[in-house]
Amino acid sequence: MSLAPRAVLVHRTTEYEELLARHGTHGQAAFFLSSRGRSIDEVARRHERARQALADVAAAVPLQWRRSRVERADLDRFLFGPEDVVVVVGQDGLVANAAKYLSGQPVVGIDTDPGRNPGVLVRHRPADAAALLRTAVAPGGLADELTMVEAVADDTQRLLALNEIYLGPAGHQTARYRLGPDAAGSPAEPQASSGVLVGTGTGATGWLRSLWQERRSPLALPAPTDPRLLWFVREAWPSPVTGTSLVSGELGRGQGLRLTVESDRVVVFGDGMEADAVELTWGQTVRLGISATSLRLAG
Repeated sequence: MSLAPRAVLVHRTTEYEELLARHGTHGQAAFFLSSRGRSIDEVARRHERARQALADVAAAVPLQWRRSRVERADLDRFLFGPEDVVVVVGQDGLVANAAKYLSGQPVVGIDTDPGRNPGVLVRHRPADAAALLRTAVAPGGLADELTMVEAVADDTQRLLALNEIYLGPAGHQTARYRLGPDAAGSPAEPQASSGVLVGTGTGATGWLRSLWQERRSPLALPAPTDPRLLWFVREAWPSPVTGTSLVSGELGRGQGLRLTVESDRVVVFGDGMEADAVELTWGQTVRLGISATSLRLAG
């Protein structure tokens, strides 16, 4: 007997809740903000909109479905199942935060603050949730397959990301490594830099785009569903023993970028979640490329 679908509502602590946790009371939080020229009223209103959106989406879950909630900080400890429908209630970045822990489950993005969020990944309103949930489990339900990037280390550690993966020193200072294509016989260049960024078409609206613009790169930015990645080396340093000839490029399906660590410690993290990083040390190798897993985002 197959299990009923489970709606997993992903949300995050609001700014108002963070202020109360820090200052204890509404009054103390209001005083703290007013002393810095801000009012707590708008913060409280955004909190109420977020809580109401979460309540409305929860009420839209069919009665025969199972349901669960997970806060952003607990995503790395939550076990998603194959029958889950993931409903992200919040900002665009929260979809990216959840994506790395999924393996093909459909995702519905609900915008809690229209007009404040870009709405690239959270495309829908709470009132749309009931119809979207039914569509998500219907045969042939439409979804955009967003390309993801993965890093796989030689000790089998694996990391997925929707926007980008960063490899570099934990303090964003200087790392030493060898970098080159993941192909037999391809040369690898010794480099010293503040890290390497490998990004997707979804990430082309953020960190990847800023590097692309800074370099005035002739490479075309990928679209979110394109099976293509761009990569850039940040601040490569030329010296008698390190080079700068391999500082950007493009990866298609089946192609990879290989990095061998020549520093005490290099961290690999995705979508800005440095707290959930893979750590590598001297002599370890990591391969970066397009993941076989994509994010199924309900249109």
